Amino acid sequence: MFLVLVAKAPATVWKVKRSASGAITNLEKKSEYVNHSFHIMDPDWGHVTIKMSGHPPFGAQIILNGHEYVACQARRAQIAFGKDGNCFTAVADPAGLARVAGALSQHAAVGRLGQVCNRWIYTACLCFALDSDEQRRSGFGYNYSIYQVEYSRNLLFLSGAQMQQLFDRIVDRTRSRLDVPAVRTIFGAKARPHRDRSGSASIEAVIETPRYDLTWFKVAFGRLSVKAYTKGEHVLRFEATAHNTKDLKVGRALDKFTHIVTALGGIAERFCTAIDCVDIGFLSDGVLDDLPHASQLGAVRVGGIDPNKPRIHAALTAVLALATAPDGFTVGQLAAKVHTMTGHTDYTVRQAAYDLRKLRGKRLIDKPGRSRRYQLPAHAARTVTALLSLRDHVIAPIPAGVRSPRMGRKPKTWTAVDRDYEQIRINMQTLLGHLGLTTPTVVA
Repeated sequence: MFLVLVAKAPATVWKVKRSASGAITNLEKKSEYVNHSFHIMDPDWGHVTIKMSGHPPFGAQIILNGHEYVACQARRAQIAFGKDGNCFTAVADPAGLARVAGALSQHAAVGRLGQVCNRWIYTACLCFALDSDEQRRSGFGYNYSIYQVEYSRNLLFLSGAQMQQLFDRIVDRTRSRLDVPAVRTIFGAKARPHRDRSGSASIEAVIETPRYDLTWFKVAFGRLSVKAYTKGEHVLRFEATAHNTKDLKVGRALDKFTHIVTALGGIAERFCTAIDCVDIGFLSDGVLDDLPHASQLGAVRVGGIDPNKPRIHAALTAVLALATAPDGFTVGQLAAKVHTMTGHTDYTVRQAAYDLRKLRGKRLIDKPGRSRRYQLPAHAARTVTALLSLRDHVIAPIPAGVRSPRMGRKPKTWTAVDRDYEQIRINMQTLLGHLGLTTPTVVA
């Protein structure tokens, strides 16, 4: 133990009232703020933090960092690596480091967690409240449960500039489709090298300035959240967090650790898949012709889908925004998402249920077994993305742009998409002239 800090943190305490004879008259459980925080350097786990209450029953919170565990074990295995904070910026043997990291998700990790907790909490922390003899006579002991867990997948790029450009492009396309309210960029003290950049970018003053620019977007579902962000110069991280493991519905006891990690790993994997599918859409042959036709769902015949109708368009948009939901979504959540995204509160749960039946008939939505939750498969996410992009960003804006014979003054920000639209507008006017079609001119 190398440090003890005074820091306010909530903990469970018992308030005991006794009579004049010493008998207990009232025993009340309360949550109050306590002051003890122990910082320990463990040979296997690196920096370990234990927050502990000085009042019975001496509740404690143990904080472990899996990245530091991997770093310690990699040194023992003589795997060379470079590390910046929680980032492995350079790895000589990626496969070897992956094996070390994968050991944390195996069942043997439960024993290692129990060992590091027992190694320090009784000898370095509890001894200030109960000495060894009092611990033995009272039979005091801890039962460990897991409260919060973070699981991350790190992608290491050779070029930081290429990573930033790729991630910014993905974020720009997916944030509106996934209904991400905000994307934050905190400018760092250093900029990633750009061969085509002239001049330096401005630096924003923040309380803690990172070394490199940090861009991230986050999607939260109650006490479960997933996010993607750049970390350091070369690392792109996808992270799933259970702020309360109770929401994972796999148990909270220490022996359930592997189930918790597996569940979070599945959430992170589905998040990465959803981002990839929402980023790039795809329409197979015959999809546009087949959508308006009725389909069969079991023994029931359901209507077709017309993406041009506002109600179906709103339902498809909401379904796509719920693609990253860790355990799917319900009919009520779909209706609530439509209300949030469109502002139309007249979309009822019954209408949402009927729209989902039509989407299931077209194999655009899955409903596993007898569950009441719906999921958007990967292939369906690409189809829905293509449908919405085709309608909102191709069919709607191009005819509208053809109406004006000339474009006014160019905007200050002239993106590649803007140049594409302008070129299409010019060529469409020529095409419509050859076909003998005219567009009405709207006079304000």
